[in-house]
Amino acid sequence: MCRRVLLIEDEEHVRETLQLLLTNAGYLVTASANGKNIFDLIEEFNPSLILLDILLDEMDGREICKAVKSTPSTASIPIIILSAVQDIYNSIIDFGANDVIAKPFDERTLLNRIERQLSNSNAVIWRLRASSYHPYDNV
Repeated sequence: MCRRVLLIEDEEHVRETLQLLLTNAGYLVTASANGKNIFDLIEEFNPSLILLDILLDEMDGREICKAVKSTPSTASIPIIILSAVQDIYNSIIDFGANDVIAKPFDERTLLNRIERQLSNSNAVIWRLRASSYHPYDNV
């Protein structure tokens, strides 16, 4: 299964570092400096997970997260928020994020959190598939 990460980060050096780290860890990555075209990016790239900075130059990552999570076709995509805002942990539920990682972050922690979210989303997909399979439906 191809693991695709959509990275939204406005700081170029952070974006490039994350892209290199994730690519070296075996992920297919596409990156953007802003989330203006988030739904186009999702449609084109079909990400398994979104890594989203909160404080973007032109937009607020929380609003992007809310938009993605409130759209039925994209709501199941796990979103991990990257933030230097210290008290962000208390509000992630308000905008639908699955997890948050404080900047600066440890590489191993980031990769572990990504894997955990991908494992959780795969488990949900398999449960949904299993619950929708009824062998006697066609009898």
